[in-house]
Amino acid sequence: MALLSYLQVAVGAVVFAYAVLLIYAWLCSDRLIFLPPPATYADSPEILKIHTPDGVTLAARYLPHPSARYTLIYFHGNAEDLGNVEPSLHELRDRLGVSVVGWDYRGYGLSGGKPGEPATLRDAHTVLAYVTGTLGVPPERVILYGSSVGGGPAVEAAASHRVGGLILRSAFTSAFRVMTHVRLLPFDKFNNLGKLPRVTCPVLVIHGTADEMIPFSHAQKLYTAAPGPKYRLWVEGAGHNDLIETAGEDYWQALREFTARL
Repeated sequence: MALLSYLQVAVGAVVFAYAVLLIYAWLCSDRLIFLPPPATYADSPEILKIHTPDGVTLAARYLPHPSARYTLIYFHGNAEDLGNVEPSLHELRDRLGVSVVGWDYRGYGLSGGKPGEPATLRDAHTVLAYVTGTLGVPPERVILYGSSVGGGPAVEAAASHRVGGLILRSAFTSAFRVMTHVRLLPFDKFNNLGKLPRVTCPVLVIHGTADEMIPFSHAQKLYTAAPGPKYRLWVEGAGHNDLIETAGEDYWQALREFTARL
């Protein structure tokens, strides 16, 4: 009887701990995933205002290239906004010869609202519709580029719409699996691994083999899940925040080759 009572207490403790984990993940995960910094830029005529169906205004930048065949939508990483990534947007435009659209998630930069996974996924559709509608870019001439957490909305848009290509840099299989490594909960955030098989456009996966924030295994699983055509660039020794510097010209060559294949 004593052993049975001990087992019952142990099982009860495990069930209680799992219930607490479920509640915590459900209520607090968005606050852990999204870490918007104070805005690093001021409003100006160059800042586009994209209006969402629920009345929120998203801040965006459009950098046209005079001879662009493609328009790249850039989904930035966490703790960044348009001010931080503006040099990257210009470099992508100038080095690849593409037009570039960058935008801020809700609660980032000058975008209104509060950050959260469901809203960010909905907004990805709104931004894509703005590019194909207001800017008049044919869907097959749109490239989606998701960096880190930006892989979530980029995969969402690519899995739901016809686009020209998808680039994932330092992205995760899903938000929770960055911490748990396996599917531990009945729900998740930014389930890129589950959505990638629905992506029909070419995919390029870029990741550092020494990424200390999102393990390299995430990139390997994403690459395997992509139905193809698919390409990859594994950057030996690169971490999460020094990938481009470590890769050097290999990074830009991979992007140029990918764009040329579309």
